[in-house]
Amino acid sequence: MANQQLFLGIDCGTQGTKALILDALSGQVLGQGAAAHSMISGANGRREQDTQQWLDAFAQATHQALAAAGVDGQAILGIGVSGQQHGLVLLDDRGEVLRPAKLWCDTETTPENDRLLAHLGGENGSLERLGVVIAPGYTVSKLLWTLEQHPQVFERIASVLLPHDFLNYWLTGRHCSEYGDASGTGYFNVRTRQWDVQLLQHIDPSGRLQAALPELIEAHQPVGRILPAIAAHLGINPDAVVSSGGGDNMMGAIGTGNIQPGVITMSLGSSGTVYAYAAEPAVSPQPSVATFCSSSGGWLPLICTMNLTNATGAIRELLELDIDTFNTLVTQAPIGAEGVCMLPFLNGERVPALPHATGSVLGLTTTNLTRANLCRAVVEGTTFGLRYGLDLLRANGLQAQSIRLIGGGSKSPVWRQIVADIMDTTVICTEQSEAAALGAAIQAAWCHSGSQAGLAELCERCVKLDPASETRPIAAHVAASQQAYEVYRQHVATL
Repeated sequence: MANQQLFLGIDCGTQGTKALILDALSGQVLGQGAAAHSMISGANGRREQDTQQWLDAFAQATHQALAAAGVDGQAILGIGVSGQQHGLVLLDDRGEVLRPAKLWCDTETTPENDRLLAHLGGENGSLERLGVVIAPGYTVSKLLWTLEQHPQVFERIASVLLPHDFLNYWLTGRHCSEYGDASGTGYFNVRTRQWDVQLLQHIDPSGRLQAALPELIEAHQPVGRILPAIAAHLGINPDAVVSSGGGDNMMGAIGTGNIQPGVITMSLGSSGTVYAYAAEPAVSPQPSVATFCSSSGGWLPLICTMNLTNATGAIRELLELDIDTFNTLVTQAPIGAEGVCMLPFLNGERVPALPHATGSVLGLTTTNLTRANLCRAVVEGTTFGLRYGLDLLRANGLQAQSIRLIGGGSKSPVWRQIVADIMDTTVICTEQSEAAALGAAIQAAWCHSGSQAGLAELCERCVKLDPASETRPIAAHVAASQQAYEVYRQHVATL
């Protein structure tokens, strides 16, 4: 089997963990697996997860992927882990998890974030100091919240990790972080690529948090080898190298070949993201643009909308529609949904920056209140949020010939056409829709090769575009979509 080089890519997301086996020589994905997580939801926007679920799902998804690929786990040369960003995992001095992980979608720490933002001198102060504007979902406010709400837990903190850092620790026993995922903590400077220790000192002058920080490593550096006991548990080669890994957006960038300027990746998942590679940290003056580091050695200016398939799913459930019927209804309504405009801010919203907003349906009349218009309006409303973000990125000098679409929503031809028309840009899907897991596997191959240069060649071989999915904007649609977008902008302005 010397004509194969096998790598395991893991994506530990909010809803579940996905695993895939990549042959880095042929560029083929040989097998995949998946296992679900559940959420702990509480009042005031609490969203947490039991970290043991991640470990169980990791093993389950890996065993499935190995079986589907029909390969021996002893042949796996490396493992890469992609994780949901911003989440907080706290360990004590024995390496035990102190409490459930607080997630990116948790808004319980909004008051703490407001106070920290004020301490930094508001949005401009945060941008100047860190290169990003801290938001309630980021990790830093979760630390202040833990200090205030769970002082006994806080006193036992020996290690502060992000979800993917925690999985790397479980695999290798090492506490590390890489620049991409670290960018979303709110205590990391994206320009200098250093922890902002003073901000942690401000939260807790005792120095406990500073001592609990993981070591920062470069994207191409491995964390280490897998621990023998974990290798046996997963059925994997004990010499397998564990790569630096990264946040799901950073790994999605690698998994869509977005490692040099000119490509935009757009993810249509439960939340929506738009990002593009930049060789320099050109920090946007727009607070909504997060100029994170990439996990390929550059930067990754990014916008994130909180509402996407969660909003389309809510309308589908309300009208009791399966996905095919929903898509058919969307095509039956004209562009602009006969004046029905939905502001789909069911979770509040990050882009446009309206954290306390709620959703609304506007422009209803006796004649246009139809199921088709409601279905169309929710797809358009969520896509307008992404257009709003893309305009912010374009204003910061981003240029792109095409958009690479990933995530559940990208599987819908109807939605692809709507994206192409609203963005006035050709869109195409990657063959592998699990872009973050693929990116993690590619990064593992890169770390294993020991060559800083080889990433572009790996992406060239392993990232395949699906020509059948290519969707071009239609001129008449673009004009009509632009009009509908103006209506959306006017409604947003009134909020």
